[in-house]
Amino acid sequence: MSAVMTTTLPTPEATRLRRPSWRDRRLIIGVLLVLTSALLGARVVAAADRTVPVYAAGPTLPVGAELRTDRLRVVRVRLDSAAPHYLSAEHPLPADRVLVRPVGSGELLPVTAVGVAADLSRRPLGIPVEGTLPADLAPGGLVDVWASARDRKAGGNVYASPQRLAAGAPVSQVSTPASGLSVGRASTVYVLLDEAALARVLGALANGARTVLVPVPGSVPSLASARQGGTR
Repeated sequence: MSAVMTTTLPTPEATRLRRPSWRDRRLIIGVLLVLTSALLGARVVAAADRTVPVYAAGPTLPVGAELRTDRLRVVRVRLDSAAPHYLSAEHPLPADRVLVRPVGSGELLPVTAVGVAADLSRRPLGIPVEGTLPADLAPGGLVDVWASARDRKAGGNVYASPQRLAAGAPVSQVSTPASGLSVGRASTVYVLLDEAALARVLGALANGARTVLVPVPGSVPSLASARQGGTR
């Protein structure tokens, strides 16, 4: 019988995993990359959200409207260098301030639109208006005031040719009678008039002239025309 020779192969040693050391260059580089990415991401997010709170009109606010929180709302917008031109909501509303020009619904409140009552050179006058009011006759809009004087020589309901007594007068308030309770009563539209126009319109009303308010087209401020770029 032939002898069978057996060969003993060397047993390989098991490779043990080493724990990463803080001195491992690859670990340090990986940590630095993660920290750098997080820092850059935070700066990008902060730069994209540089918004500030400012006041905007709730409903359309006419000339002479007092600044009150129930008439305004706070919105956050990105204004950058234009921020000083609008009334900041980071501070309480200034006391005893009114609007010196109309501000449309949703429009940001410009600092130049805010003043004191003494800044107003016009005074409100209530003018009765018979029938249905035009849809574009609203607070903040502009109207022309026309009047036809009664021809007393002709007698009866005869009126002279209409004359324009005021042009582009701001509407501050519209008061309509309650339905069903005030049948036949006229609405009252309060119009802001300077001293000269005030005298003319008061004279016409006192002498029984037929007065008509003609809205100026496109003069009512609206949200569509007052939206600001970047509003959030």
